Amino acid sequence: MNTIFMFPGQGAQQVGMGRDLALQNPQIADLYRRANQIVGYDLASVCFEGPEETLNTTEISQPAIFVTSAACLAAMRGGQLAPELSGIEPDACAGLSLGEYTALYAAGVMDFEQALTLVQLRGRSMQEAANQSKGSMVSILGLEEPAVNQLCQAVLDKKPMEENGQKPMLVPVNFNCPGQIVVSGTLAACRMLAEMAESFGASKAIPLKVAGAFHTSMMDPAAEKLSQALENCRFGVFSCPVVANVDAQWYEGVSSITPKLLAQLVSPVRWQQCVEFLLNQGAQRFIEIGPGRVLTGLVKKISRVQKKTIELITVNGMS
Repeated sequence: MNTIFMFPGQGAQQVGMGRDLALQNPQIADLYRRANQIVGYDLASVCFEGPEETLNTTEISQPAIFVTSAACLAAMRGGQLAPELSGIEPDACAGLSLGEYTALYAAGVMDFEQALTLVQLRGRSMQEAANQSKGSMVSILGLEEPAVNQLCQAVLDKKPMEENGQKPMLVPVNFNCPGQIVVSGTLAACRMLAEMAESFGASKAIPLKVAGAFHTSMMDPAAEKLSQALENCRFGVFSCPVVANVDAQWYEGVSSITPKLLAQLVSPVRWQQCVEFLLNQGAQRFIEIGPGRVLTGLVKKISRVQKKTIELITVNGMS
């Protein structure tokens, strides 16, 4: 195994993404027009022109990132972006959270309309669940999993007072790279977590600008809405393996797609373990395809700790 295609998740969005590609390539412009028809509004305009506060909503950012990642993939395959990579196909694919849908699309399991329809429903359902449950997320830097677990328990032992009698909750949900773990939880618990983190040895605690406590049981209503749509899907054959966020293992054929994607909504994203798994499989070149370069930075840190020499390439279409 040599080449991995990897695709970003929510947070990678930026106003202007995909604009240059669409201006320079009629096929990419057509892709955005198709996306507009599928989602039922001018998604391309939000990607290209903003406003930023609209693009940053969960409901909009998820389809926007998926479509822009698909555009970057098409431009790379067509030789417009990174022409030296034209014709290269992945030995495996991976994606962070939302990016796992793009990975399945790149692996031929879903077509464009099917994947975008699912992503739009996912984003909208997560936004609705977040509006109901009132949660947040905090990025903890400088601590590993056992220390983060201790910190979360120490906060919960103090019984932070939540609004409306909500039971306090904290769950480590994003294992991004060594020393970078994101915790989801209820609002007061997250505030207390950020205040107490440095006393437990964290170098920094960063409250994230997100709509809710993603990848926890607070997203159960979203999983219920997505379940029926996934059950009705007919999936294609994998052209290459895809590693799943929930267990850092390969998808085991088409029958595993629905349960793994539903579990992903309410379970931790084990990105660090996914990358370690790929490195142990012999991966040597990681190509991040889509807006931003967050995954490139994470993989660089993970590979350094694992003492693996790899090639990192970013294909995002941004000048």
